[in-house]
Amino acid sequence: MDRYSGALEEAADGARQQERHYQLLSALQSLVKELPSSFQQRLSYTTLSDLALALLDGTVFEIVQGLLEIQHLTEKSLYNQRLRLQNEHRVLRQALRQKHQEAQQACRPHNLPVLQAAQQRELELSWCSLPWQAVEHRIREEQRAMDRKIVLELDRKVADQQSTLEKAGVAGFYVTTNPQELTLQMNLLELIRKLQQRGCHVGKGGL
Repeated sequence: MDRYSGALEEAADGARQQERHYQLLSALQSLVKELPSSFQQRLSYTTLSDLALALLDGTVFEIVQGLLEIQHLTEKSLYNQRLRLQNEHRVLRQALRQKHQEAQQACRPHNLPVLQAAQQRELELSWCSLPWQAVEHRIREEQRAMDRKIVLELDRKVADQQSTLEKAGVAGFYVTTNPQELTLQMNLLELIRKLQQRGCHVGKGGL
């Protein structure tokens, strides 16, 4: 009797899983129609069916949500770092400008050309003793270095996302830098996000 009940329960669970897979697949097919035709052609029935299978138990929805939260925190941190650097540069420019203006105002007119020439020849002893052109050059170099750091960090986060989703068995995800593949993966993430907004992640067919 217990074996019979177990078989019935297993069959019922299989039917529920099949129904949920069908609902997820139907929802995905509907959402794909909103994408550009070039990407619709790449998202075959098999790809969407495999994606629906990966989404069945709701784990992938949680993974995607976690990855997006990490991405947003990373972007916010990098933005704040760049903002701090810009503020430091603004303060530096103001301090150097004020220093030169004060020196020129205190200088006798016939000595002004000598002072201005000396200010341009200031030795690189500290930030505030750098000549103006050297300061601007150093600011540009620091900004470029920060921008390179931001790009590299974001690239690493994308690779982490690709690897995590590939290991989770999500169709279409693997580590790549190919622009077309990256765009396709972004579209897949958007499909998952929209399904989640519809309540599909609850696992009870709330489509």
